[in-house]
Amino acid sequence: MAGLLSGLEKLGLGNLKNASLYEEKKAKTEDGGAKAAPTIQEQDFLFDKTYTCPVCDNEFKAKTVKIGRAKLKGTDMDLRPKYEHIDLLKYDVIACPTCGYAALSRYYKYMTSGQAKLIKQNISQNYNGKELKGDVISYDEALERYQLTLANAIVKQARNSEKAYICLKSAWLLRGYAESLDESAADYATKKAELEAQENEYLQNAFDGFLAARQSEPFPMCGMDEQTVDYLISVMAVRFEQYDVASKLISTIIASGSASPRMKDKARDLKELVIQKVKEKNSTPKK
Repeated sequence: MAGLLSGLEKLGLGNLKNASLYEEKKAKTEDGGAKAAPTIQEQDFLFDKTYTCPVCDNEFKAKTVKIGRAKLKGTDMDLRPKYEHIDLLKYDVIACPTCGYAALSRYYKYMTSGQAKLIKQNISQNYNGKELKGDVISYDEALERYQLTLANAIVKQARNSEKAYICLKSAWLLRGYAESLDESAADYATKKAELEAQENEYLQNAFDGFLAARQSEPFPMCGMDEQTVDYLISVMAVRFEQYDVASKLISTIIASGSASPRMKDKARDLKELVIQKVKEKNSTPKK
């Protein structure tokens, strides 16, 4: 059987007639050995972006994730996104190092004069500026920035949905923090339990906030349509054993004419989980 390049000998290139068409190229080191693949680091996904504070007009740089660089590897049931090599949640807060104004990137530039005045009076006057250390943001630093963001949201009298969204993302951050712990560390169990307790507290507040927002605010909410918000509330309702709330919202999603097939599938999976949880609860002997 003739090869793909069997006619090249006529051109004086017979030495190439058996060349492999799809042979993988390997980078070589100076000594001829195979070159090791470069190690992917968190800072490879980051760059310093310049922001202008809407409260004090200070210009500053903040660590920001390069658009499209991080690869999504999946989501949790409550839609927490998980990326390879980096936790994007650590970089979603923008904080002015001068006046202490902080917000999620989605909300950072939106500021009324009244809100700015409240932040100056209740945050800026007492704020001690803090510079980030290193090329990346640690989980402890990220958590502190989320707490500052929530404090700003309370002070500026933000909508319930914004405060609930901050709580939700804080819970997601804490989950990522717990997953990053060294299981061989002496304090692993204690630290993990502490982070899980904090996550639970933030999720409870996210649940309460989204329930309140759903009754009084228009959609889209935090960039999410009604079905996505209802799904999120349902997942949290299952966590806190409020199965009646979950069942009602799940039924609304499944019956919705505007919900996507993917969202309806998620709702059906959650419905099965609710049925299972209710059975388990009813079969447990009462003390």
